[in-house]
Amino acid sequence: MASSPFDWIDEQADVRARAGLVRTLRPRPADAGGLLDLASNDYLGLARHPEITEGAAAAARRWGGGATGSRLVTGTTELHAELERELAAFCGFESALVLSSGYAANLAAVTALAPHGSLIVSDASNHASLIDGCRLARGTTQVVPHGDSEAVRKALDAHAGTAVVVSDTVFSVDGDAAPLSELADTCREFGAGLILDDAHGLGVLGDGGRGAPQAAGLAGTPHTVATVTLSKSFGSQGGAVLGPAKVIDHLVNAARTFIFDTGLAPAAAGAALAALRLLVREPERAARARAVAAELHGRLTAEGLSAVRPDAAVVSVRAPSPEAAVRWAADCRGAGLAVGCFRPPSVPDGISRLRLTARADLTDVQIADAVRVISRTAPR
Repeated sequence: MASSPFDWIDEQADVRARAGLVRTLRPRPADAGGLLDLASNDYLGLARHPEITEGAAAAARRWGGGATGSRLVTGTTELHAELERELAAFCGFESALVLSSGYAANLAAVTALAPHGSLIVSDASNHASLIDGCRLARGTTQVVPHGDSEAVRKALDAHAGTAVVVSDTVFSVDGDAAPLSELADTCREFGAGLILDDAHGLGVLGDGGRGAPQAAGLAGTPHTVATVTLSKSFGSQGGAVLGPAKVIDHLVNAARTFIFDTGLAPAAAGAALAALRLLVREPERAARARAVAAELHGRLTAEGLSAVRPDAAVVSVRAPSPEAAVRWAADCRGAGLAVGCFRPPSVPDGISRLRLTARADLTDVQIADAVRVISRTAPR
C-alpha cells in the first residue's frame, strides 16, 4: 500500500508530544463553566454586556447574518461606515478601514505599505500577524532586538529609500510597551513610516482608552499608521487600520486582505460600535483595567512569584518549564480559575508563562481569589 503524502505529519506530532507542546481545542460553555476568567482578552468586560450583545443582535436583524460579499462589492453597509468614522475620531486619526480581523488588518497594512525595494524594520517580539505581514510584503525585512531603539536607528541609517518601522504598542506575551516616542523620533529623522499594532492598547491606554498612539501624541501624525482589533477591549470581532486618508485610500485599492476577503459580519460591526459608544460614555473603564493589572502584579510579586510589571492589561507570570506551565494552568482551572498558558513556539524568548488578563470588571474579592489560587498552585 502506498504511503500517505501526509505521513510526515505523524513525525511532527510525535515531536510535539515529546516536547509537551500539543495544543487541543476546549469548547467554552456559555456560562464559562463557573470559572473566573483571567484568560480571555475581554479587557473591559464588554463581551457579554447587554448593550454590546444587543448591538450585535440589532445589526443582524437589520443587515443579515453575514456581510454577503467583499467590502468592495456588497460587504459594506452604513454600519461599517459609521464604525469607521467614529473609530477614527475616537482614536484621533483622519481615517479608518474595517477588516474581518486584526490579523487581516496587520497583513493589509504591512504588505500594502512596504513595496519592492523598501525596508521593514520589525521588533523581534512582534505578533505573528505582523511577522506574517513582513514575510508576505515585497520589501526586505530586518528584525531588530526587542525594544531596541538604537538598533532601529542603525537599520534605517544603513538604508537609502522607502522604509517602515513595524511594532506592537503593547506586546501580547509580557504586556510590556514599545518605546513609541523614540521610535517616532527616529522615523521622523529618517523619513520612515511607523506602523503600530495597538491590539492591546486600544481601550486600555490613552485618554479614556483611545490607545497607545494617542497617549504618545502620535495619533493623526502623517508618518503613523495604527492597526487595532475589535475582539479585545471592544468584546466583538474584526480589525481596523487607522491613518492618514491617503493611506486608507491606498489600502482600499492595494491591500489584498481587504479586497479579496468577505467584509466583517454586521453583527460584529454592531457590537463593536456599541462598545465604542459605551467606552465614550464610561472612560473610567480604561483606568480600571490598568489598576487591576497593577494590583495583580503587586500581589503576585509579594507572594514571591516572577511577574512582569504590566504597561497595560496583560500580566505575565514566569514558569520554570513548558510542562510546569501546562500543569500550573491546569491546576488553576481545577481550582476554578481560567488563565492563559503561553509556551514555545508561541513565545519568542522561549520562556513559558501564565498570561493573565486584568479585566476592568474584576472585583477586589475576585482579584484576591485569583492571586490566592495562582500562588497556591505555583510550581515549587
